[in-house]
Amino acid sequence: MTDAQTLTVRPGGPDDAADVLRLLDSATAWLVAQGRTGQWGTEPASADPRRVAQARTWATSGGLWLAELGGRAVGALVVGAATAYVPAATEPELFVNLLVTDRAYAGRAIGGRLLAHAADLARERGVGLLRVDCYAGGDGALVRWYERQDFTRTDSFTVDRPGREPWPGQVLTRRLD
Repeated sequence: MTDAQTLTVRPGGPDDAADVLRLLDSATAWLVAQGRTGQWGTEPASADPRRVAQARTWATSGGLWLAELGGRAVGALVVGAATAYVPAATEPELFVNLLVTDRAYAGRAIGGRLLAHAADLARERGVGLLRVDCYAGGDGALVRWYERQDFTRTDSFTVDRPGREPWPGQVLTRRLD
């Protein structure tokens, strides 16, 4: 791709873990600058062995998709099975495990385009339910963003984190039929 204005979405692979970590680090730095440290904390994902391993797993899982502008990864989507800490779905679903975008490209609807891609993947698999969980603390801005993407709140939950504040979460769903 040579047109820097054209957003493309491509499957990720093992070589893309570094891009996922870069995107997470950038998003974390932006959140910290906004005083929003509850979602992902204050430390870069690339400095956390658990997050590095998670990025490598995502990159080899077959569920990683990257949004690119001019050959540069500007967003990442990971889809697959729901995480263990969210209430189970009562029907077949596709679950969004990660959605992160590069704040340097804010306003270009990259997150919305990646969610549209997730919906397309679900439809291709014959699944009528797309679910996601997100941070529900602070001012609730992230939950409202998903609602603007046609998701509906369902279950609230809390992840207990020894030695740290509990993490408030919200499951949201989008019907595709």
